[in-house]
Amino acid sequence: MQARRFLITGGSQGIGAALVARARTAGHSVVFTGRDTRAIARVAAETGAFGFVADIGKSDENALTVNACVSKMGGVDVLINNAGYAYRAEIGSVDLDLMRAMFDTNVFGMVDITNRLVPGMKERKAGDIINIASTSGMKGNATGTPYAASKWAVRGISQVWQAELRPHGIRVTCVCPSEVQTGFDGKAGRNNPNKLFAHDIAATIMTTLDMPRRVLWPELAVFASNPWKED
Repeated sequence: MQARRFLITGGSQGIGAALVARARTAGHSVVFTGRDTRAIARVAAETGAFGFVADIGKSDENALTVNACVSKMGGVDVLINNAGYAYRAEIGSVDLDLMRAMFDTNVFGMVDITNRLVPGMKERKAGDIINIASTSGMKGNATGTPYAASKWAVRGISQVWQAELRPHGIRVTCVCPSEVQTGFDGKAGRNNPNKLFAHDIAATIMTTLDMPRRVLWPELAVFASNPWKED
């Protein structure tokens, strides 16, 4: 893959930070966003990428993000829609305000930032969009009404964008990780060598992007081979 211009949302930690590091190591230009000032500064210092605070759930901040990409890189060739979080509750106790707030980030924010960048990709007749969903969006589980619904939405939207954008040379891939040992969902301190790490997902995504342009990988789920093994 020749040097390209990446925008990675939610790039200050977890899968996003691993992607920033991988892309920079491969020689790509990277702008990334996040909401934790100290985490953003750390990733920027470690990788040389340009990071700043932006909430993808806010339209005006998405406009600033796109402007920053144009200013720093001249545009975006690869958009990785990674920002997201989980709100979970059993039906009968779902707080719709909290569910709507999560959808602002996981779904509507993703649509908004992509909506702003696709015209430039169409003009260049090339581009890649990676949408991070989850295996929670492939099979329902208890307390999953809010979060799983948002990830089912990401999968469905990805399929729509594939239908719309393939004629313009733009590839859209939906990646559905299983459990990944990051700080996501308030979890920390996990280091089981048999379970997935953020850099595993980052490596998978970079491999996907490195496929010949004639190849579209529409969706892939990523599981650990044997997560039940403890050693």
